[in-house]
Amino acid sequence: MSDEFKQFEKRVKDQPLRHVPAEWRDEILSTVDKTQTARSRQPQAGRSFLSLFGFQLRSILWPHPVAWGGLAAVWIFIGAAHFSMRDQAPALAEKTSPLSPEAVAELKQQKQLLAELIGASDTSSAADKQKTFVPKPRSERVEIFRE
Repeated sequence: MSDEFKQFEKRVKDQPLRHVPAEWRDEILSTVDKTQTARSRQPQAGRSFLSLFGFQLRSILWPHPVAWGGLAAVWIFIGAAHFSMRDQAPALAEKTSPLSPEAVAELKQQKQLLAELIGASDTSSAADKQKTFVPKPRSERVEIFRE
C-alpha cells in the first residue's frame, strides 16, 4: 500500500464519530422502506416471463407460503403415487383371450334360454346374423357416355 493511503486511514481513524440526528435517520429509513415496497409490488419492464411469473406467484402465495408449499408437496406426493400404481395395475383388455367355440356356443344357448324365459317370440337375434357389407359408390356423379 502506498504511504498516502496509510496516512488517509490514520486521519479517518483519529476523527471522532458523529451521530446522525434521529429525525434524519427516521426520514431516511422510511423513504428506503417506501421505495422497497413500491419496487416489490410493481414488476419491472425488463424482466423475463419466468421472472414475472415468479413475482406474481410470490404475491399470491405471500400470506401463507408454508401452507401453500405443504399443499404443493402433498399434490406432488399424490401424483407420484398415482403414476407409480398406474404402471402396476393389470390391464384387463390385454389379458383376455378370444373365446373358444365351446364358450360361444354356451353363450348362445344361455341367450336363447333367457329369450324363452322372458317370452320373446323370435329366438334368433340380429347379433347372430352376419350382415354382409355391400360397398356403395363414393360419388353421386353420373357419367354420360356420348356416342
